[in-house]
Amino acid sequence: MCSIKKLDVYLLKNFLGLFAATFFICIFILLMQFVWLHVKDLVGKGVEVPVLAEFFVYAVASVIPLALPLAILLASLISFGNLGEKFELTAMKAAGISLFRIMQPLAIALVFLSVGAFFFSNNVLPKSQAKLWALIFSLRQKSPELDIPVGEFYDGISGCNVYVRHKNTRTGMLYDLMIYDFSEGFQNATVIVADSGKIQITKDKKHLMLTLYDGESFENIKQSQQRATGTQKNIPYRRESFNRKQLLKDFDSELSRYDESILQDQHVSKNVKGLVHSIDSVNQMAHEKSRMQSDKLLRDRYFGRELKPERELIAVPKADRKDFDVDSIYAKMTFDRKKRVGTIMEERVRAQRDQIEYNTLLLDEHQRYIRKHEIELHRKFTLAFACLIFFFIGAPLGAIIRKGGLGAPVVISVVMFIIYYIIDNTGYKMAREAIWPCWAGMWLSSFALLPIGIFLTYKAATDSGLFNPEVWVKAFNNAVIKVQDLWTKLKKR
Repeated sequence: MCSIKKLDVYLLKNFLGLFAATFFICIFILLMQFVWLHVKDLVGKGVEVPVLAEFFVYAVASVIPLALPLAILLASLISFGNLGEKFELTAMKAAGISLFRIMQPLAIALVFLSVGAFFFSNNVLPKSQAKLWALIFSLRQKSPELDIPVGEFYDGISGCNVYVRHKNTRTGMLYDLMIYDFSEGFQNATVIVADSGKIQITKDKKHLMLTLYDGESFENIKQSQQRATGTQKNIPYRRESFNRKQLLKDFDSELSRYDESILQDQHVSKNVKGLVHSIDSVNQMAHEKSRMQSDKLLRDRYFGRELKPERELIAVPKADRKDFDVDSIYAKMTFDRKKRVGTIMEERVRAQRDQIEYNTLLLDEHQRYIRKHEIELHRKFTLAFACLIFFFIGAPLGAIIRKGGLGAPVVISVVMFIIYYIIDNTGYKMAREAIWPCWAGMWLSSFALLPIGIFLTYKAATDSGLFNPEVWVKAFNNAVIKVQDLWTKLKKR
């Protein structure tokens, strides 16, 4: 019993060390991909180091759901591959320890890790997602860092285009400037030409001070004169020469933080309890709105004709009721009358169709809201289940191929993860577009990979040479011999 406990500690120590290393590697790779997608929100805006650190912390939390299953798959592959390559796995089996008993301590550890992954996805991830997207929205609205290029128009200043022919990088002086100021509209644009100038940010970092030397400005006053007097003037613009001119422009270089409350109704910022509550509430709203729309259509009109209550029809004696032959009435009409009736009915049908389409759009909005929340709800459980599935794929595969290190295990892990990602993304899109139920789309990858895990675990436990070329060659030769024997028997008949 003592030796078994020592064996468990040995297996756990090897696996957890490899898992920690592979987890940080996967985090780094996925983090670089995430940053590349949002690089335009970070570069060229003078973002401070604390804000960048905050962005990376939230980004790390957002990539953990993808990094965790991949790290488990890679760590289990390498761990059992090392055991097989060093014949330690063979020695354990020779001592009477089955593969299931060898996997038992790691499986128990993975169960606790899966539970932790669920609590992370339910409690930590929604808060980090809300903070991350609020920060991304804030960065997108931040003004770019003031760096006017040479030889091209710069539009980073609101309401202005600035062209600079030469620039002294040491003093910050700009030469041969041309400024198009259209802050008052394109019809009242002002063009300023100056020999030199300097642009500085004010101390409150809310404005830009443009100091220009030796230049001229041309202001279009034709539109303003027409609005003021209502007459056409012969002077289309105003010209001004100056030795020194200062302009003050709005330029908020500070980061205006969005409040996280703007995302409080989004599916990414809710835990299981909040998602279930939102789904139930919106389901009731959609059901009530659908009932009201159908009642209104039945009560008010049916192709433009008023529907009377059933009790009024019963109150009229059957002998007094008249049956109308619509075709005969229509046939007796004149051509103009028929044309008018057709036009009226076409308008009523079109109005009815537009009303139905509008009602459908209103209901579709609720259904999209519900689908997003149901997808997020299932995603919190599929993450934990994927961790277990990838362990029961990686451990048997490592025991079968018996190759450790970062060679074959990395290749196999990447291939398996790509397959998982494609299947999972396909199911997500099917659920999002309402082609499949949300539970079927989100659990598709688990349903597809679970049989593979069971099959590989069975093959590893029975010491099957699944990846042994000699086994496949022998099986192929046996199949050929059987086919030849069958062909010979058929020819004799």
